[in-house]
Amino acid sequence: MRASLPRGGAGAGDGGERRAPERLARGCGPSSTVRPGGGNGVERCGAARVGAVLTHGSVAVRQEGRGCWLGLGPVLTEPGLSGPPGAGKSTFIECFGKMLTERGHKVSVLAVDPSSSTSGGSLLGDKTRMTELSRDMNAYIRPSPTRGTLGGVTRTTNEAILLCEGGGYNVVLVETVGVGQSEFAVADMVDMFILVLPPAGGDELQGIKRGIIEMADLVAINKADGDLIVPARRIQAEYVSALKLLRKRSKVWRPKVMRISAKTGEGISDMWDKMTEFRDLMLTSGELIAKRRKQQKVWMWNLIQENMLEHFRSHLAVKDKIPLLEEKVLSGVLSPGLAADLLLKAFKDGL
Repeated sequence: MRASLPRGGAGAGDGGERRAPERLARGCGPSSTVRPGGGNGVERCGAARVGAVLTHGSVAVRQEGRGCWLGLGPVLTEPGLSGPPGAGKSTFIECFGKMLTERGHKVSVLAVDPSSSTSGGSLLGDKTRMTELSRDMNAYIRPSPTRGTLGGVTRTTNEAILLCEGGGYNVVLVETVGVGQSEFAVADMVDMFILVLPPAGGDELQGIKRGIIEMADLVAINKADGDLIVPARRIQAEYVSALKLLRKRSKVWRPKVMRISAKTGEGISDMWDKMTEFRDLMLTSGELIAKRRKQQKVWMWNLIQENMLEHFRSHLAVKDKIPLLEEKVLSGVLSPGLAADLLLKAFKDGL
């Protein structure tokens, strides 16, 4: 639930609003960079805005009791969304997104798809499934491959969130890959974590990791329609009971369990009301600002870890030794621990 920059700023006028998704797509591209000096005045304004967001967007400040990015704009909604395959996440996002755009909101969806460990490719089918929302002028959908990153959270996800906010999108949904370790990374990016589950599929409480349930601020039982209404009620009761046993993470909010149907639209509006209630309570108590500040520190260390690993691999004192030691580990001549110690020693000696 972060803040967006004013809609009437850079990029507005002279077709700026219509071309905003095009510029945003380039900003959220593989390199997440904007080429300077290109395009007309509107393009250069958009480029300057993107640069400002990426340069200063990670600095959270307080203004009149409300958290703001760059000191501009109101605090708005940024939820993280996850759930097992078949839970109806894409259908829910389309239904939810259409409802919000009809109410005057601008919605951005960052959907992360798993990359193949064999070919490295990704299907990137989320945009295909959200046909109505993808045609909405007030919506922007960006499918992104994981490229082997743990659980599907790419390094540029945080930057993409900031770019979407800077582009005037005041509701940014981050959809992750399935249910696994990626949700822990996503929890360090968003203000509210939502778990979407199907009403049937065996023992749900056994199939979902306890750590994932503990992170959920809202659990939505989707597909609660037709013959699945009774199973949805049963699963809702199970999760309500389970959440009572977990440690309370917030002083002002208890995780809620709701039944929704993305097919019929039932419960979607009520879910938005719960999300805004969460935002207001967390903002008033100061927990939201504190959470954001903690996220910035986690983000900083994640970037340091990634860059340090890349620096380690490309260092002249280590680069040539890596293939040799990897071969010795594969053949059983060296243990992984000893090989790691040799590489670290070579790295330290070469500094």
